[in-house]
Amino acid sequence: MAVNVVSSSTNTNNTTNSQAAAASKTATVNYNSFLKLLIAQIKAQDPTDPMKASEQIAQLATFSQVEQSVKMNTNLENLIQSQGLAQASSVIGKTVTSADGSVSGVVKEVRIASDGVVATTTEGKQIMIESGIKIKG
Repeated sequence: MAVNVVSSSTNTNNTTNSQAAAASKTATVNYNSFLKLLIAQIKAQDPTDPMKASEQIAQLATFSQVEQSVKMNTNLENLIQSQGLAQASSVIGKTVTSADGSVSGVVKEVRIASDGVVATTTEGKQIMIESGIKIKG
């Protein structure tokens, strides 16, 4: 009996992984840009009219928030990857047939690639874990 174990959540996870990676990279760039801007602003301030302490504290608080957001995005990205790998590992030892039926075999290992989860059969063939694949127990 063929059972389609892969649900739309796998495709959503793959999309989410890509989006999280892009967001994390953008956040890191913004974080670095913010830090450079803050340092440049402190260096260039007028000594006769320095920045008020409350303004400086507000900027440092914003800097801290940006830093925490970058760390949280990285942690979420790692969690999503772990979840995807845990779901994919359930096909190890089972016979998997690709969505188009051209590749079939017993899964030896799975790995996370940039475009999703890939299963490798005992014969060395690779099958993308996606909607429409068939898994036999």
